Amino acid sequence: MPSYKYLRTELDADGILTVMLDRAPANAVDRDMYIEIADLFNHVDRVGKGVRVIVLGGTGKHFCAGNDLEEFANMTPENGTERMWRVREAFYAISGCAVPVIGAIHGAALGTGLALSGSCDFVVADPDASFGLPELTVGVMGGARHLARIAPFPLVRRMYFTGKPMSAQELFAAGGCLIVSEPGKHVEEAKRLAARVAAYSPTAVRASKRILDKVEWMDLETGYKFEQAGTVRMSGHPDSKEALTAFREKRAPRYLPDIDLTMFD
Repeated sequence: MPSYKYLRTELDADGILTVMLDRAPANAVDRDMYIEIADLFNHVDRVGKGVRVIVLGGTGKHFCAGNDLEEFANMTPENGTERMWRVREAFYAISGCAVPVIGAIHGAALGTGLALSGSCDFVVADPDASFGLPELTVGVMGGARHLARIAPFPLVRRMYFTGKPMSAQELFAAGGCLIVSEPGKHVEEAKRLAARVAAYSPTAVRASKRILDKVEWMDLETGYKFEQAGTVRMSGHPDSKEALTAFREKRAPRYLPDIDLTMFD
C-alpha cells in the first residue's frame, strides 16, 4: 500500500476505502497534496485489493478550507501553468476514478474544498458544512464548473459573484444536489451508502462508472444508446445473470470477486 503524507487511508473488508484529507490546520491543499490526491485516485487499486467504493472526507474541524494561499501569493505567469495543471489533475482523478467516490463533507468546503466536493460522484454533508467560492475575494478564478455539478447555474453565479458561503441546509433548500446528514453523522451516512454500492457486482459498478462519466456530457439520444450498448456488453458477464437470478430467487447475489472489464475495452 502506498504511503501518503497528507492522506489517511483505511480499506475495510467490504471494499470501502475511506480517504481523509489530513493537512492541519484546515486541510488547505498545496502542490504536494494535489500530487498525492492525483496519485491515489488515478491508481486506486494500488491502495489495496478489492476497492469497490471510496468515501472522501477530512480530519479536524474542516473538510478543506481551500487552496494554500501562500502558493497563490507566489504564483506568476511563469510558474502558474504547471501549478494549475497539478490542480486540474487532482480534480480529474477524483471525478474519473475507476470506482464511485462519495464526499463526506463537514466544516468548510471553500474554493478547492468545494471543487473537491463537486468532483465526487455525490455528496453527503453535515447540516452546518459551509460551501463557498471565495475566489474573487483572494484574486483568483475557478471552482464554478465543479459547483455546477451539484447546484443550478444561477445559484453558481450568485455564490461566485457574492463570495458568500452557504450551509449544506441552505444549499439543499436552494436546489443543491446533496444529501444532508444528521449533525456529525456525515461520514457514517456516507459509509452506509457506500455499503450499498459495495454490495453490487464490482465489475458492473466499475463499468457503470465508466458509462456515467461519458453519458453526463451526451445528449439524451446519444447517451441512452451508449448505455444500452453497455447493457448488451455486460450481458455476457456471469454477474449480469447472477443479479437477475438472485432477484428472482429473493436471495443475496454471489458475484465474482475479480473485476473483468475486457468487454468494455
